[in-house]
Amino acid sequence: MKNIQLKDISIISGIILLGALSRLIPHPMNFTPIAAMALFGAAVLNDKRLAIIIPFAAMFISDILLQLVNGTGFHDQMFLVYGCTIFSSLIGFQIREKLQFKNILMATVGSAILFFVTTNFGVWMLGYYGYTMTGLINCFTMAIPFFRGTITGDLFYSLVFFGSYSLIKNQIPVYLKK
Repeated sequence: MKNIQLKDISIISGIILLGALSRLIPHPMNFTPIAAMALFGAAVLNDKRLAIIIPFAAMFISDILLQLVNGTGFHDQMFLVYGCTIFSSLIGFQIREKLQFKNILMATVGSAILFFVTTNFGVWMLGYYGYTMTGLINCFTMAIPFFRGTITGDLFYSLVFFGSYSLIKNQIPVYLKK
């Protein structure tokens, strides 16, 4: 991957921050950019520290704003959500040298499944459905409608993030004058 300049970092950070702020506008259940921010940052930023820090910070800022606006920014599953964000970054690192549609698609779907399994297992572990196999099955069954929003949101935002960055890099005249 070529050396990324400061303007690249600024544009990538801007895309991620705008995505994070989109969490503040009304949206379908779980239709959020969380995994897409992590995948995108990890796939396009050379510096692995920034690739994790920028999406993580953008998410944290949006969580603070969500908490101030409607009280939904912080909850008992936050550590799992943030953990999944880091794991989505790790998935993004795997596709950074192979940024093709199919790889982005597979990484996005994989991140959505990871989020679904991890957070719902966490809900079960918190005892909301009881500590039985039946409770675990009920927990995952009840979560299926949420998965629809997760997968469509992740796919939508991945398309927007990777697509807009590609468009900026390939079509904006100022960008072409390196």
